[in-house]
Amino acid sequence: MREFERVCVVGLGYVGLPLAVEFAKAGLDVTGIDLDEGKVRAIGEGRSLPPDVDAEALERERLSGRLKVEASYDPVEGSDAVIICVPTPLNPSREPDLSHVRSAAEEVEKRLPKGCLVVLESTTYPGTTEEVLLPILSRGGRKVGEDFFLAYSPERIDPGRRDYTLRNTPKVVAGVT
Repeated sequence: MREFERVCVVGLGYVGLPLAVEFAKAGLDVTGIDLDEGKVRAIGEGRSLPPDVDAEALERERLSGRLKVEASYDPVEGSDAVIICVPTPLNPSREPDLSHVRSAAEEVEKRLPKGCLVVLESTTYPGTTEEVLLPILSRGGRKVGEDFFLAYSPERIDPGRRDYTLRNTPKVVAGVT
């Protein structure tokens, strides 16, 4: 696996946007991707931020060029890692609706560079990474562990809690081999 310099964070809600800002603060070149053009525009203007996002840090990282936001998956092509943080609302049967996860995986797959790490961070049930993402990302004969790397890291943010942040909350990461 290569060293990370360029990261894409897919989904700029209460999980993805704080993560994108923290990666940029760590010196990485980050592109936040959200298909909601209004949200992308608002973030670019410093408006409509989730409560856990430090508006000053976001603006500082955006002005430095380390953090960009787009309504396109094209930046995935040059990324070392892609973190998928899309919503998984419950459907009427009270099961997670994985349509956003599938859609994000399909868009990433079309642009997936060799050696890229893909991490699912959306809230979902155990096995989603292998059952949903792995088959999509393996299209065209790609092999996990050779052509791309795949992991799951459940989101650990508790929105609105200033005492438990991305910087001080332990993370679990499980990889697919």
